This record gives sequence, structure tokens and C-alpha cells, in this order.
Amino acid sequence: MTRTLLTRVALAALIVAAWELLPRSGVVNPVFLTPASEVARTIWELFTSGELAVHARVSLVRILEGLGLAIVLGVPLGLGMGAFRGFERAVDAPLQAGRQISAIALFPVFILFFGIGELSKVMIIFWASLWPVLLSTVAGVKGVDPVLVRSARSMGARRGTLFRKVILPAAAPSIFTGVRLGAAYAFMVLVAAEMIGANAGLGFLVLNSQEVFAIPRMYAAIVALAAFGLAVNAVLLAAERRATAWREAAGT
Repeated sequence: MTRTLLTRVALAALIVAAWELLPRSGVVNPVFLTPASEVARTIWELFTSGELAVHARVSLVRILEGLGLAIVLGVPLGLGMGAFRGFERAVDAPLQAGRQISAIALFPVFILFFGIGELSKVMIIFWASLWPVLLSTVAGVKGVDPVLVRSARSMGARRGTLFRKVILPAAAPSIFTGVRLGAAYAFMVLVAAEMIGANAGLGFLVLNSQEVFAIPRMYAAIVALAAFGLAVNAVLLAAERRATAWREAAGT
């Protein structure tokens, strides 16, 4: 554990050192790659002024709404598809077709239906994060050990009890993996979503800084966006460990 932590810290320090030295030494044009120390100073200025908190809060609301909607729809749909083959056959074809269409390709459709307000941004994030949640849930249900199911049935467990006590807990790790992947996809499209009539958000800050050629602010926003994504992933990982604590108790 300590060795892994030291390796990660050393790698991060190496990346930061290279980021600082390459533009300082002239190997990379500092106009295009701001030194890490200047980016850190810009982040601190954005933080102390409160501007960073405003943009982060706006982006967090959009992420939570889009990802939350993906979970509300994707998890029950995935559970149904994984548990009932007839239902899966009925809905698989349109869903497979739908997941081939990227959220970016659907920009014009979202704007036509939902305008350029908050709803269109939430729907873009929802569409991008839905598919990993759905597919991981389906895979989790299908991957439940048949021995567990047969054992529960042999002890008289009815379908509802079997689903709550066996299938759902066994599929939980895959479901949480899908949610974490969905969150990653949500952050990937956040910048694109905030291109549509936004005046706040971390993605907006990246794009606006690039447009006015405020390069240090652009890199500061990118770093903040990455840190924000890591923080959300850490929260989801902690929730997963708490919800699946039985695996550690069982030694799995």
C-alpha cells in the first residue's frame, strides 16, 4: 500500500516537474503551455475570488441531474433486461441502435426539443451517462452465480425475495461500476454541453478562456475539472464500498 502510494506521488511529481520545466526551458512555447506554477497561482486566484466555486456548483448540479436521471432510468431498465430474456429481446434492438448515437451528434435534436436552457445540457449529460449504467447493470444481473439463485429457490425464496436478497446485492458491484463510468462520461461531455448557451460552469470556463486567449485560466479550469471528476469518483467509490461491505466480510 505504501509503495503504491509512493509510486503515485512520484509519478505525479514527475508530471508536474515536466509541465513546469518544458515551457520554462523553451522546449515548448510557454504561450501555448503555461508553466504549472502559473496555473496553480491562477487556480488559487479563482478559488479565493469565489469564481471557481460558482462554476463548480453550476457544473455539479448539471452532472447530478443528468447522471441521476441516467441512474433512475438505466438501473431499473438494466435489471429488467438482465432478469427477463423476453423483455431484453423486445427492447434490445432499439437500445443498441440508440447507444451508437453519440450525445454530441444529438446536439441539434436536444436544442430543438429542449431549447438552449438547462434542460438541454442535462439531457446531453443524461444520454452520455445512460449507456454505461444500463449495460453494466445488465451484465451484473446476468453474471449472478446460478448456484446462489438455485440455493435460494431451494429454500423457498419467492421471486421478490430472490430479487432483493440475492440478485440485486450480487449485481451491485457491476451497477456501481456502471455509475462510476457514467460519471466519467458525464464529465467528458460536460464541456460540450456547456457550449450551448451557458454563462457558467467549469466547461464554460474552459471554452471562454480559450476564446479570449486567457491560457492560464484555461489550464486552471481544465485542472479544476479533472480534480472535480476525481472527487466525484471518490465519493461514488466510497458509496460502493459501503453498499457492498458484505463482499469484504465474505472475503470476495
